Amino acid sequence: MKPRADGWRQLLRHTALKFAGVGMINTLLCLSVIFGLKSLAGVGDLPANIAGYLLGLACSFVLNRRWTFAHTDRPLPALLRFLLVFLGSYLLNIAVVLGSIHLGCNGYLAHIVGMPLYSVAFYFGCRYFVFPRGASRDTEPAAGIS
Repeated sequence: MKPRADGWRQLLRHTALKFAGVGMINTLLCLSVIFGLKSLAGVGDLPANIAGYLLGLACSFVLNRRWTFAHTDRPLPALLRFLLVFLGSYLLNIAVVLGSIHLGCNGYLAHIVGMPLYSVAFYFGCRYFVFPRGASRDTEPAAGIS
């Protein structure tokens, strides 16, 4: 049984699915940078991880703001919240990566192991703090001003 076109449109409107799509693009970009820097340039795990995530971060903000969450408020306050949520998620990620390496996990595999916790924390932070639905907190007038 084929899904109706309306069903596909509804599915593609769901922010978690869109976030996952953006995440796949970012994961490929991020891992390509990390693995390329490690294997081709001999860069260590931590600097390679930082470089990969910084490039993915720029891509993620643009795609998630425009497409995933259709955010139309001012971009600078959203960017600052985005960076804060990224930092918290990234610290979770790097703790898992470095902890896994310390426990004897292969360095390449450790970067893959760290990504799921990062992704879940980042989605919920973006969904409810960076790009909240409904409240237009960046454009609301100050209290008592109409």
